[in-house]
Amino acid sequence: MTSKVVYKGKLRTEAEHLQSGSRMITDAPTDNHGKGEAFSPTDTVATALATCMITMMGIKAEEMGLDLEGTQGEVTKTMAANPRRISKIEVKLDFPVVYSEKQTKILEHTARTCPVLQSLHPEIEKLITFNYPS
Repeated sequence: MTSKVVYKGKLRTEAEHLQSGSRMITDAPTDNHGKGEAFSPTDTVATALATCMITMMGIKAEEMGLDLEGTQGEVTKTMAANPRRISKIEVKLDFPVVYSEKQTKILEHTARTCPVLQSLHPEIEKLITFNYPS
């Protein structure tokens, strides 16, 4: 078992990661009867894409002797109606340093093959941007 989820009432859940004991709260978003006081379940899906991409690049960067520390991601999720679902996820990745052309290609390929991206429904539009300092 990976996690346990408990409904806390008022459209809030608490999830526990069983291996680490860390906890996460989710709330329904304000546009769907909620308070929006925490990540919504669909926010966690969109955010998982950025965290997966950065994590996989971090693994590859370590193998290549590169430092990825300070890399940041910004996530924008767009919802559709009928059925209510994620229609688009935009991830903007900002790197603190410039890498060689070969290193950049490897890191970007690694990000684009992360397990979360490979698991998302093909109808979800995914816009990924990689930004390096000038």
